Amino acid sequence: MADNEEANSTEEIFDNEIVEDDTINLKLNTHQKIKKYLSGEVEELKENYAKIRLSCTKEMAVDEMGLIHGGFTFSAADFAAMAAVNEPYVVLIGANTKFLAPAKVGDVIIFEAHAKFEDARKREIDVIGTINDIKVFKGTFDAVILPEHVLKLKLKVNSSRKR
Repeated sequence: MADNEEANSTEEIFDNEIVEDDTINLKLNTHQKIKKYLSGEVEELKENYAKIRLSCTKEMAVDEMGLIHGGFTFSAADFAAMAAVNEPYVVLIGANTKFLAPAKVGDVIIFEAHAKFEDARKREIDVIGTINDIKVFKGTFDAVILPEHVLKLKLKVNSSRKR
């Protein structure tokens, strides 16, 4: 795909408008530079819900049989969780996951994430990954919504320690 084609498709995904069918696009700053060929792409997004599709490619394989590295599966599940929260400065703070079956080159994993609200800032998100309706991944992700980018907060903490 040409660079400007990818840029155009990214702009479409990350537009901040609400579509008439109650589908919500990712808010600006919510993982806007994620590489969809590595971490999946948004298929559906609604309030407290995201559906991500990960196409497993040969670049993700760890052996000659085409076994997909679990890191790609985890990354797509994490992306689904963050998209379900859909806040500009959401950050993963914990995860409890189970890999229930392997994925291989050519598989398509569908991740569905449902966000629950614990309080004003903290979220718990349940994520299920399936291949052809067979559950291959299950996880609960914990996230926190910050007032600004996590790295800006860290810079402020570090600079206050130097004084």
